[in-house]
Amino acid sequence: NMMNSTVKNRRVDRISILLQEFNIEKIIHIKGQHNCLADYLSRHPIPREEEIFDEDYGIAKRDTREPTVIGRVPDEIPPLAGAIVTRSKAKQLQLQQDQNSTTIPIDRNKITLPPIEEETDQMKEDPSQIIAKNILDMERLKIEQGKDSDIQHKIAEVMKNPIKSTYEFKDGLLYKLMIMREGCNTKKKLIYLPSSLINDLLQVYHSDPLSGHFGVQRTYLKIKNKYWWPNMKQSITQSIQSCLPCQQYNISRSKKPGRLQPIPPPEGPFQLIGMDYCGPFKQTPRGNRYVLCLTDYFTRWVVAAAVPDCSAQTTAEALFNEYICKYGVPAVILSDQGTHFHNQLMEAMSKLIGYNHTYSTTYHPQSNGMIERFNATFVPQIAKLENKENNNWDEFLLPVVFAYNTGTHSTTQYSPFQLLYGREPRLPVDGLISSFTFRKPNDYYEQLKKSMKLIHGYARENIIRKQHQYKTQYDKRRPDPHYTINDRVLVRRHGLKYKLEPKFSITPQIIIRAQHPVYVVRDEITQIETQVHINDIRPIYVSKLNLKKKKKIFKIKQKPTTSNPSIFLSNSLSKFFISIFIIINIIYLLINISY
Repeated sequence: NMMNSTVKNRRVDRISILLQEFNIEKIIHIKGQHNCLADYLSRHPIPREEEIFDEDYGIAKRDTREPTVIGRVPDEIPPLAGAIVTRSKAKQLQLQQDQNSTTIPIDRNKITLPPIEEETDQMKEDPSQIIAKNILDMERLKIEQGKDSDIQHKIAEVMKNPIKSTYEFKDGLLYKLMIMREGCNTKKKLIYLPSSLINDLLQVYHSDPLSGHFGVQRTYLKIKNKYWWPNMKQSITQSIQSCLPCQQYNISRSKKPGRLQPIPPPEGPFQLIGMDYCGPFKQTPRGNRYVLCLTDYFTRWVVAAAVPDCSAQTTAEALFNEYICKYGVPAVILSDQGTHFHNQLMEAMSKLIGYNHTYSTTYHPQSNGMIERFNATFVPQIAKLENKENNNWDEFLLPVVFAYNTGTHSTTQYSPFQLLYGREPRLPVDGLISSFTFRKPNDYYEQLKKSMKLIHGYARENIIRKQHQYKTQYDKRRPDPHYTINDRVLVRRHGLKYKLEPKFSITPQIIIRAQHPVYVVRDEITQIETQVHINDIRPIYVSKLNLKKKKKIFKIKQKPTTSNPSIFLSNSLSKFFISIFIIINIIYLLINISY
């Protein structure tokens, strides 16, 4: 049974966690040599008339009949595997058919090679598939400079006063004279690149395979010794920022965006608690493999229960028995979106008992950081106490939790025990009490009430002060962008299997709901909605050079039926001009009618 046996495999553990939500009576294992259905789903099948599946067990039957398709599959191949042919096997079958068919003698002296196919449009458009040609030859530069009005204006100025000018016009080309090094008076001639060729040049020096999609500084240093144009560094930066592959694959070396949003401290104990699982650990003789941890956000009081699994049923039972029946019903429970917390059973339990269950943002454990920090604290302590077999950790769980609850917390400056019970804890090492004084109930109640009010007030002040210190340090030099609805962004991809996978989403995401720092995005293609934190969002940059090319204010077309041209406005001014034209005609008609 995979639920009870010890398996040192994280993948099997994740599968068992997912399967615990279902009532599975039996799992049947099929050996790899007989489990042909797994390969069938990923292979291209050859149609066969006979039935090759066992409907009861999904195992291939023995099939001795002749296949009805051309080209028989060898008998040594299993029946189902024979119906599945890979590309390499298909080539072998095709070669066998060609050899068995009638051969035609070939005169090797008259062999003609097929013509080389021209590059397709897709190859021409994809700069990553081919190495770019020399698109910036001198003739094209002269033609494009002749079309550029700014360059023509500069040429006219150079022709008037060539001595004092920082430009030089030679052999039909305009050059920019630049001092390349400080302290050196020698000027270098750089080609003045026309605006129509800037985008093509940046594609060659950045997106080409020989350019390697490197950053702004490398690209700028390659270009600056050969070409020049106004605001060159700025246009290079904008172009590289708008490169989609760079946005999907590059890793940001700066701090992740989004400033710290501290959770305000509650008014008292057990109003807000955090809940999370820790594990899996090595199975103990009692059958325990996980620890369910619960932490109070005000007192920092911790409750931990060793459990055999992390199913929804086990979670509900442990929460009810170990926490609610001992400390009462909390106002709010905060947890992650794991299947053991986010399920129908836990939702029904929250409605039945009467508490609010909120969930942290996906892939953002900082939302429930207090319980995550406790998990990182108590695991090393248990590891120091367990035996050599590492299978009796549950025997030390409660003592370690007791030691944590009776120690002074660095944030509140009080122990969780003192904030909960209003007194200092008595430890076994304190020894026997020499004298004991009985007090009146009213005196004890009044003193406890004053003491609890005093230490709770100090604890709240300490929590707020510490949160302010953490926030100041966390927010230092950290960007905090804000996005609005309909903004197009990229979302970080988690759980990547391979190194060469894109780090951010392949398709753009559209923000449909904004509640900074949490946003709800929708995929443009699949229309799937996801809630993400601003840490996992990257804006999509669009180059201004591409926008200038695509922008068209209006277009004049000649209608075949009339001699007057009709103007089609492609922007928002079209309706405005049409409405003005209609209003003028109406006013003109009214004036004629009045006369």
